[in-house]
Amino acid sequence: MTPCDLLIQCRWCIPVAPSGTVIEHAAIAVTGERIAGVGPRAEVEAGFSSETVVDLGRHAVIPGLVNAHGHAGMTLLRGAAEDLPLQEWLSEVIWPLEAANLSREFVRDGTGLALAEMLSMGITTFSDMYYFPDEVARCASRAGMRAEVAFPVVDFPNIWSRSADEALHKGMALHDEYMSDSRINMVFGPHAAYTVSRGALEKVAMYAEELNRPVQTHLHENAAEVAEARSRVGQSWIYYLHDLGLLSPALQAVHMTQLTGHELDLVALHNVNVIHCPHSNLKLASGICPVERLTEAGVNVALGTDGAASNNALDLLSEARLAALLAKQTGGDTTRADAPSMLHMATLGGARALGLDEQTGSLEPGKLADIVAFDLGAPRFVPVRDPVATLIHGAPAGAASHVWVGGRCLFDDGAYTTLDIDAIGARAERWRDIAH
Repeated sequence: MTPCDLLIQCRWCIPVAPSGTVIEHAAIAVTGERIAGVGPRAEVEAGFSSETVVDLGRHAVIPGLVNAHGHAGMTLLRGAAEDLPLQEWLSEVIWPLEAANLSREFVRDGTGLALAEMLSMGITTFSDMYYFPDEVARCASRAGMRAEVAFPVVDFPNIWSRSADEALHKGMALHDEYMSDSRINMVFGPHAAYTVSRGALEKVAMYAEELNRPVQTHLHENAAEVAEARSRVGQSWIYYLHDLGLLSPALQAVHMTQLTGHELDLVALHNVNVIHCPHSNLKLASGICPVERLTEAGVNVALGTDGAASNNALDLLSEARLAALLAKQTGGDTTRADAPSMLHMATLGGARALGLDEQTGSLEPGKLADIVAFDLGAPRFVPVRDPVATLIHGAPAGAASHVWVGGRCLFDDGAYTTLDIDAIGARAERWRDIAH
């Protein structure tokens, strides 16, 4: 037998690839940062041995969840603005609060809280777009999580940059700083077409192509945004970005609730990745992303929680459940958005959107050991007839028991191994009474 560093035994292994596979009474062998073997327990244990064995007899084990869009620091704004439309929510509450309170300490404390919440929900990889991206990167690195950090690019002066040009300069310096860090990817994060000038977007397109880096942006989030585009530039923002050369497989288009048939075809033609944030979009009455039409056209769709200020929770399986229910309702077809498809969207679809699908998103030999275990032995799950449907529709928030990133256990039977949760909670509480 081949020695390995870790053997995980579980009741069900859901590797995501091959699609629809569920392995009962399974085992996963981990050597270093990577998966060495996965399959039926007897088969894996005939080939691998380890002094470290984790027996998860009533658990379902899946690839780490990928939260493809969020604003981690905004956990400190959770509950600060409720029951408002998007533009009022932004201009009258969120932006004034940020102007009055944003600092490195704010972002550090909010990000720490977000990382703790995401780990407890089974999220191993997240994408973040917020101010002080260097602090976000440091927090993620210390916690041992995998992160795509989309450094924010906006025209107006803010706490991190005085202009889009300064944001690009500082962001590319961060890209150089983290080039050798295998868990942190620095990417371009122009906030939106309506907050970034044409010239700055042209520079983003040029630099992203030169550096072979992804670009994440909010796009077609609600009807008012699209109407503004037609008024300002005489076309939708999708056509505008197409003219600038930004529609490509490197683009991560967040929200996308407003799409004509021609725009959807254009997105599919250029293999743009779409990131669906259903809770945030519904709470802000922004619209519903046409997920089924996109996937039928061959578009890769991932899931994001957005920030806690517009969602309240950073629970990706809850996003998957809501996305499934929306697709069934809007399509009038209960067979749409089945549980395996939604789990794929929350794992391998997210990894693909971030350009990480060769490394994570599924449990396959050679891939990084980003692994999450959910305890399905609790009364609210029993009896488990279909573990995939149980994960998607059983609302297993808080049921994540173990989380490994690159073979390192960051959440061990409900206990954090790299985060001081008491200190994180105490620091977060200090921001509760912030005002603008």
